[in-house]
Amino acid sequence: MSANLTPRAKFATTLLRTAAALSRATGRGDGSVIGGRVGLIVEPRLLELLAEGRHVVLISGTNGKTTTTRFTTAAIEAIGKVATNSFGANMPTGHTTALAKAPKAEYAALECDEHYLGQLLDAASPKVVALLNLSRDQLDRAMEVTALAAKWRQTLQTSAGQSTIVANADDPLIVWAASVCQRVVWVAAGQSWTADSAICPNCGAHLDRFGEFWRCTNCGLNRPSPQWSVAQEGEAVVGPDGRRYELNLQLPGRVNRANAATALAIASLFGVDPGQAAPRLSEVASVAGRYAKVEREGRQLRLLLAKNPAGWLESFDMIEPNPPVVLSLNAREVDGFDTSWIYDVDFTSLAGRKVVVTGDRRTDLAVRLEVDGVDFIVVDDIRAAIAAVPPGPVEVVANYTAFQDIRAEFNRVN
Repeated sequence: MSANLTPRAKFATTLLRTAAALSRATGRGDGSVIGGRVGLIVEPRLLELLAEGRHVVLISGTNGKTTTTRFTTAAIEAIGKVATNSFGANMPTGHTTALAKAPKAEYAALECDEHYLGQLLDAASPKVVALLNLSRDQLDRAMEVTALAAKWRQTLQTSAGQSTIVANADDPLIVWAASVCQRVVWVAAGQSWTADSAICPNCGAHLDRFGEFWRCTNCGLNRPSPQWSVAQEGEAVVGPDGRRYELNLQLPGRVNRANAATALAIASLFGVDPGQAAPRLSEVASVAGRYAKVEREGRQLRLLLAKNPAGWLESFDMIEPNPPVVLSLNAREVDGFDTSWIYDVDFTSLAGRKVVVTGDRRTDLAVRLEVDGVDFIVVDDIRAAIAAVPPGPVEVVANYTAFQDIRAEFNRVN
């Protein structure tokens, strides 16, 4: 670990912490990005040096990275201190800062942006790599999803080394990417959004689906048998030996039970007893504002982040059936400027309830709701949205920068 850092690396770490502290003190952010940037300028190998000697897990995918990282951290903390970036700074600058902030942590759980997986494999030499899912996301600034799966496959084939892969057996793109690895633990993590995996990523033929099972009749690629799964009844995870590990999660939806299953599979590879780890997952109430509950003017708002079609679909599965829903959409640089993806989202489940639309691109979203026959009202901002709904519970669904705007309104609620 970082006790054996070179003088240059120690100096870089000191500057990193100073830059991060100044960023926090001036209200510019939590300092994860600027701190890591400063440290890496002084010592380009700082991430590699800080990761040396630690037991590292990298967690990547289109959706669920932050929550799964938070669950994994809670599980592994049953046996030791964990360095983590589980509040979302998921590029090398954020990884470097996370490791620098916890120099004595034996373990590290690092959320990794999909496009940096290869770089982190080389720098961190992880014990475990968790691959959650792949779906379309920010296509005007990011790689097409099948091309990204191909990149992952090549990266894993050349750089996975001694890593054990924990992978989603229900996502054909993940299975194809991970199938080149020698040690894979399969998790039945589910796949509600299947529009990006209608054809075989290996040969291009149509994929047949039978419930959870899928297969390509042309080349033989098929769903592997999972060792870990979400129980069909109740709220539990089933392990490789058939034992049930009961969950009492504060986070809603099947997708979070799947995230919990992945976290328990990861933790078991670090020697954590799943029976000891499972109760710790119930301590996670929100993740960087996701699922946070906020009381304002007699309204109880629950905040849900949804960045792409798969994420919006999962969010609609989580919301309660009766409360009003506030939808907020932006299209800034980190969101992607193209909002045409909202036409991939089915909004008809919102019909018959009170829907309020806001955000920079509220007009785009209003047109989309009109197409689906959903009644709505349009307002300027979250304050107006609160005023437009009656007292009581309110579900708020927003994409990335819209979500951060709302968090800022509520003093960066976590």
